[in-house]
Amino acid sequence: MSERERVLVLLKRHGWNATSFQMLEPGFHYWFDGDDACVGYVDTGRAWVTAGPPIAPIERLGEVVMRFVAAAESARRRVCCFGTEARFHDLAAWSSFRIGDQPIWAPAEWEAVVEASRSLREQFRRARAKGVTVRRLESAEVAQGHPIRAQLDVLIERWLASRPIAPMGFLVQVDPFTFPEERRYFVAERDGSVVAFLGIIPIYAREGWFFEDFLRDPEAPNGTVELLVDAGMRAAATEMIPTVTLGLVPLAGEVGSWLGAARRLGRSLYDFDGLRAFKAKFKPGAWDPISLSYPPGRSGVLALFDTLTAFARGGLLRFGLETFLRGPTIVVRALAILLVAWTALLALPSSAFYFPSAWWQYGWVAFDVVLGGALFLLGRRWRPWLATTIAIAVTADAVITLAQAVVYDLPRRRGIADALVIAIAILAPTIAAMLLWNARGHRKDGRTLG
Repeated sequence: MSERERVLVLLKRHGWNATSFQMLEPGFHYWFDGDDACVGYVDTGRAWVTAGPPIAPIERLGEVVMRFVAAAESARRRVCCFGTEARFHDLAAWSSFRIGDQPIWAPAEWEAVVEASRSLREQFRRARAKGVTVRRLESAEVAQGHPIRAQLDVLIERWLASRPIAPMGFLVQVDPFTFPEERRYFVAERDGSVVAFLGIIPIYAREGWFFEDFLRDPEAPNGTVELLVDAGMRAAATEMIPTVTLGLVPLAGEVGSWLGAARRLGRSLYDFDGLRAFKAKFKPGAWDPISLSYPPGRSGVLALFDTLTAFARGGLLRFGLETFLRGPTIVVRALAILLVAWTALLALPSSAFYFPSAWWQYGWVAFDVVLGGALFLLGRRWRPWLATTIAIAVTADAVITLAQAVVYDLPRRRGIADALVIAIAILAPTIAAMLLWNARGHRKDGRTLG
């Protein structure tokens, strides 16, 4: 029996946390304590970050987590548990802070939710009017080589490409095909093609379901995801599943003031409020608080840093760079801010030396003012035609600047300082053009399904 098969056996006995089944997905290590307990974790190089609390009999949770901390310390690693719920806090005397909320439904009440929500029924109608149908997949249809699996692989690739941040690991990686016989799958199809997908994983000890993966073609009609949720809820009701969750809404609810500030600052990368509104419209019966827990006497800031490193697949700097290069929003806004400073420098009287005449200098200033305004508009709302226009304009800027430098500026340079200014003037629009064309291509790829 493989390690993951051993974990699956234990999950079927003791997997109570909503995220417990996700331990079976790629990237996790396993620590076992006897034959009845294990912990699934990601090793960041400095910490072991667990996917929820240990998988163990409830009376052994406190003991197992203490043994796990001792094992981590012997390996010179810190420990924190991400996604813990109230039951763990009652059994383990650990420090913790709230990181978000998790909505909970009773599928038996779903029909009443639909009847009471005119907006949901309207979304269903819109999708069906556009020819969208939903069906449940058999596990054989997600096997490698099946035509449906091929469509799902394309959908996953294009969906990931459309995200404003780089692909993440740990509990938000997209790998919905591990142990497919244990999962439920639903697809939304239109004209014979898959336009959206719902992957469901079990919560064994609660006999519940976790609607883990929602993947949607950006061109799918309005109401497509709502139809998938409806199909999943009705299937759960038919199978008499008592509990369903759509998973954590990070930074929702009564989080600390500094996490609330992080939510506001991070809106350009992740729509926390939009995610909560999306899940709230399905009228959950309850919102359960979810926490990040760590051993007493340890640092909560370090626990948060370790968790972010786990989600970033081990490297926050690399993840940040990948996200910046993906764009488009963060790239456009960064370029707009940098252009404001650059334009102010161009307008200085001391910058006249680098231009053949005053009208040439202030012509560039006027150009950059217009370009900066266009970048700020694009940063607020993506418009493909505007993105193309700006990319062409910045490319032309790079070409003209290079020509001016070769013909006029370089022959007149007075020393290293002038050479440095000229080099920056050449490199800035060149790099900006490359970033803009990359962002435009990324956005285009993300909105097209093959």
